[in-house]
Amino acid sequence: MNDLIQTVAIYALPVLFAITLHEAAHAYAARYFGDNTAYAAGRMTLNPIVHIDLMGTIVVPILLYFSTGGAFLFGYAKPVPVDFGRLRNPKRNMRWVAFAGPASNLFMAFIWAMLGIILSAVGVQEPFFYKMAQAGVTTNLVVFAFNLFPIPPLDGGRVMFSLLPDKIAYQYAKLEPYGFFIVLGLALTKILYPIWVQPMVFVGASFLTLITFPFNFLLN
Repeated sequence: MNDLIQTVAIYALPVLFAITLHEAAHAYAARYFGDNTAYAAGRMTLNPIVHIDLMGTIVVPILLYFSTGGAFLFGYAKPVPVDFGRLRNPKRNMRWVAFAGPASNLFMAFIWAMLGIILSAVGVQEPFFYKMAQAGVTTNLVVFAFNLFPIPPLDGGRVMFSLLPDKIAYQYAKLEPYGFFIVLGLALTKILYPIWVQPMVFVGASFLTLITFPFNFLLN
């Protein structure tokens, strides 16, 4: 029980920030490209409360944590409403609206990594803050990688749809009603992590190491 409380304390803020910025980024990008649906619905905000889904953000992760002994976690925020037909160039702009979410998580991972570097530079000794910074990096890299999996309705599926020729793209879009179950099945059978999430996390972590190296070198 103490381990669970400590884990929740360490991951609570990183997870909240990760899902909030992810969904807000979709909303900002959609408005930039011509669709005000999310803005009109009050979803273009950094207030985490409006993005939290009771089942997906709280109940499902907790149930999975206890049922798998912490070996598998899965959750989601309330999706931002986007009317792709209202974008100035629906098929082309869709990729940028979709990619805005994972890109925001990569940016947030950079912020958490910089926080860890700064904590070390100023000599902070409390391990809790270092663990939170590391949790922030890990959480955002996993959200970044997971959402780029190219199955609709995940962001990677939207990006893939926008890149495919029209005829193939519209056939590909027919996967969307089954996409959640496909992804969940791949995750539960432990196929998704080694074939997609782990390699993408490695790519994201390598990029972070590259861009934070000068700061780490100068400050530490």
